[in-house]
Amino acid sequence: MEMEMQKKMMMGLFLLLIMLSGVRAWTGEIHGRVVCDVCGDSSIGPEDHALEGAEVAVLCITKSGEVLNYQAFTNSKGVYAVAETMPDSDRWDSCLARPMSSFHKHCVQLADANSGVKFSYNHPSGYSLAIRPFLYRPANVPMYCI
Repeated sequence: MEMEMQKKMMMGLFLLLIMLSGVRAWTGEIHGRVVCDVCGDSSIGPEDHALEGAEVAVLCITKSGEVLNYQAFTNSKGVYAVAETMPDSDRWDSCLARPMSSFHKHCVQLADANSGVKFSYNHPSGYSLAIRPFLYRPANVPMYCI
């Protein structure tokens, strides 16, 4: 919790510095979920559950050509998020989000080996983009799924 507070304070200071320098600021957010697809049916149903602590990487290229690499971990609801505040001229142009690992011992097999999601980020400042859920499967499907 303390780390989250420090992160928010740093974002606030960065935004203040940009505003004081006369540069127009831009803020964006990318978020999504990571789920254990218990029955391995590639859809989210009542038997499936959120994966806490799953790692997701988000790689973005800015309008100025800079490459930014973010690492995020899911919370208890299986939700991850990355956010950035930067000068408007440097905002995200295109990104790739991909699951990296699941630390849940019963659900570690990635459902789709090519599950990365490429997308353009053309939202104005202050908006958020939701990415489709990433699915992991258990090594052995429970009998109630068959």
